[in-house]
Amino acid sequence: MKILVIGPSWVGDMVMSQSLYIRLKELYPNARIDVLAPAWCKPILERMPQVNQAIEMPIGHGSFDLKGRWKLGRKLKGERYTHAFVLPNSAKSALIPAFAGIPKRIGWKGEMRYGLLNDLRPDKRVFQYYVERFVALASTKEAMLQEVKLSSCPRPAFTIDASIQQQALDKFSLSTSRKVYGMCPGAEFGPAKRWPDAHYAEVAQSLIEEGHQVWLFGSQKDKQVTESIRKALPPEAMQYCHNLAGSTSLTEAVDLLAACDTVISNDSGLMHVSAAVGCNIVAIYGSSSPDYTPPLGDNVKIIHTDIECRPCFKRECPLGHLKCLVDLPPKLILDAIHQLNSKENLQ
Repeated sequence: MKILVIGPSWVGDMVMSQSLYIRLKELYPNARIDVLAPAWCKPILERMPQVNQAIEMPIGHGSFDLKGRWKLGRKLKGERYTHAFVLPNSAKSALIPAFAGIPKRIGWKGEMRYGLLNDLRPDKRVFQYYVERFVALASTKEAMLQEVKLSSCPRPAFTIDASIQQQALDKFSLSTSRKVYGMCPGAEFGPAKRWPDAHYAEVAQSLIEEGHQVWLFGSQKDKQVTESIRKALPPEAMQYCHNLAGSTSLTEAVDLLAACDTVISNDSGLMHVSAAVGCNIVAIYGSSSPDYTPPLGDNVKIIHTDIECRPCFKRECPLGHLKCLVDLPPKLILDAIHQLNSKENLQ
């Protein structure tokens, strides 16, 4: 069995897709799994032992480029894949496996994919959670409803190389002599997922006063946010708060998150990465909902308000007040952290 997966284009979705690869390997131990995905995905896919190779998708996200997709499909035809799993919902994502002549092409009903997919699953909404929708594709159409539940889905689990991790620690002059708390205060989706900077700063100060340290993670776009958190701390606390946003590669971020005891995060791709490397997670939800994309970890606390207007799934608050996030006090997050620590101490 030789499998080509057309992978998703968001960090969180790519992390959750590992659950499908684990299930496929459970069912077909000798299967070879290759994943076609954007170049940025490679550091994540390299941490998944189930994946044979990451194939770079040369066509940009959102670009149709029919000719380019035909040429790539014909090139992949020589690999003689037996199965293709198409994880995105677009019609264009199903073109390459069809052009490659892959006999079995599996995916959910999306934009006009009739004929492009020949094992077309009718309605992904029969599964509540995104990870269930991925894992269900490994089962037959007839058996998937009986076989797939969130509790039975394999959890993403990245491999971490201790020597490479140490290189990252050395590069950024970091020590783990104090317990490390990671914070991921950004959200690529939009501000309606971002807990206020001042709240993060209050939690960071409390953790540092308890004798710990805080590492701030994110992309270059998040650097202004993370720096505002650090600068809100008293001078004596700032030495224990390290702003890594925009400085690390994705590979380094994965290794450094793995060195954290607990990660406090908005609903973001780094939240899912943190769960996949085994951290305790305090996940903060604003406009989105844990009823679809919860972090898939062993020790997780999910925090959100029950305000009437959430979840709205908007990038920006349509009412302009962001109460679903502003009204979540830092004490709730600190209580969740201490509960996770207590649970850990009992294990």
